[in-house]
Amino acid sequence: MIFVRLANEKDVALLRELIFELAEFERERHLVSVTEADLLRDGFGPQPKFRALIAEWDGDLAGYALFFDTYSTWEGRAGLFLEDLFVRSQYRSRGIGKALLEHVAQVARAEQCYGVRWEVLNWNQTAIDFYRRLGAVLLDDWKSMVLTGEAFLRAASKVGSPRG
Repeated sequence: MIFVRLANEKDVALLRELIFELAEFERERHLVSVTEADLLRDGFGPQPKFRALIAEWDGDLAGYALFFDTYSTWEGRAGLFLEDLFVRSQYRSRGIGKALLEHVAQVARAEQCYGVRWEVLNWNQTAIDFYRRLGAVLLDDWKSMVLTGEAFLRAASKVGSPRG
């Protein structure tokens, strides 16, 4: 039986464990440096930067979803960005991923968001097919961009602080 609940500060070790498992699945474990202290500070501090859901199957840790607020200038209202949706391999095909996504959508609806947005790796056809069956649309014309590392530091050092 599926049980989905909001994560709390006692779940940071579980979240970190699942984040590592997701990174391993995505073949990028070597890029993960998040600590329990990071998750505690950023998810459960005075100004949370994310929220998370924990999925259990008959009391066992089965998966998670991690999401945060975004804003659409075109819609003129907030949305949610689903950063991670992960179900452990032994619990797949039991409706857990769908339940997690539905819970995120319920949060978005309750908060009057325009919807939920996320990214999917181009090689993960199983996930792409799953999302399409739910009615999600793949934005083929859009490409994700990221500015990190040395390029980020160079860009951040070029100008002063914004003025109010």
